[in-house]
Amino acid sequence: MAPIPTPSGEPQDSPDGYVGLDAASAERRARERGWSTVRSLPSGAIITMEYRSGRLNFEVKDGRVQRAWKG
Repeated sequence: MAPIPTPSGEPQDSPDGYVGLDAASAERRARERGWSTVRSLPSGAIITMEYRSGRLNFEVKDGRVQRAWKG
């Protein structure tokens, strides 16, 4: 039987540190810190709630990160 894959770990990084940054700078910083997927969403966007290890989400309004969360 094949081994069960182990999900890759997430960077030791706080999403709160991205709030207030412009969207492009926040995305660049997140990738530099090891996030495998960075998703920028407009304020109020309807999204699915599946959790994906290694993904950082940004809610962006007027070009600035309003909220950031893992998964």
